[in-house]
Amino acid sequence: MSAKIKETAQQELDRVRHVAEEGAKSGAYLYPLKGMYFFATHKDLYRPLLSRLAPTLTLGLGVTSFMFLFTYLPQVAVLVFTSGPLAALSTILLVLSESSTLTMVLSKALLIEDALVDTFDGTLVAKGQTALVAKDRQIKSGGASDAIARLGKLMSKPFANFTPSAIVKYFMYLPLNFIPVIGTVAFVVLQGRRYGPAAHARYFQLKGMSTTQREKFVEERQGAYTSFGIVATLLEIVPLAGIFFAFTNTCGAALWAADMEHKAGTAPALREQAKQAE
Repeated sequence: MSAKIKETAQQELDRVRHVAEEGAKSGAYLYPLKGMYFFATHKDLYRPLLSRLAPTLTLGLGVTSFMFLFTYLPQVAVLVFTSGPLAALSTILLVLSESSTLTMVLSKALLIEDALVDTFDGTLVAKGQTALVAKDRQIKSGGASDAIARLGKLMSKPFANFTPSAIVKYFMYLPLNFIPVIGTVAFVVLQGRRYGPAAHARYFQLKGMSTTQREKFVEERQGAYTSFGIVATLLEIVPLAGIFFAFTNTCGAALWAADMEHKAGTAPALREQAKQAE
């Protein structure tokens, strides 16, 4: 039994190491940062964010007030045993982080899903992937410098990335935060593993992938999607700034998709050139 446990543990460690190495080599973790820069330098992408800013901030204020009112004292009572005299400060930071994360989950499910789709599609158009976006929505002519203005009516309903199950899983993982350092790291990694593929749900829809195809595509890039998701999750749990990072992360996911499309289109051309050279 002991040997079997050691073997299973070693296999899991090897799998985690492989995923981590794949994620580091992929460079996917840089796309949330690239998204911040691209979003900041393309003012036309601001409109979806600004259109949902007021209700999202109101939701965030309500969630934060609720969390401090009903969860601060129970959590500080638990953290007294793990953080000692720093329990009060640790609990404040924890509640702020929890409130930010919960606000993001609820706002994506209730308020900003359409705005995030517009941001994703607008970024693709800005990167020259108009043909890809045109597979599922009307694209208006003209206004080349304003990608959002060129977006027309959607032809189908976008995938529901944030369902009640996402909220349930969030609360299932939440107790991990009571474990100092290790528990918080585990919480972020688990959230990141879910976030990565969800960030490309719109891309999978535009590509017309079936559920099986999506699962295979993600499995082949598990490390890349996990590394992207971890960085994106860390950004979105920043109190107050989370709503801004939700849009920049979406922009980053679209930039990653655009690069995938560029590489997919370049590879056949290079093969053709090689054949002609022969």
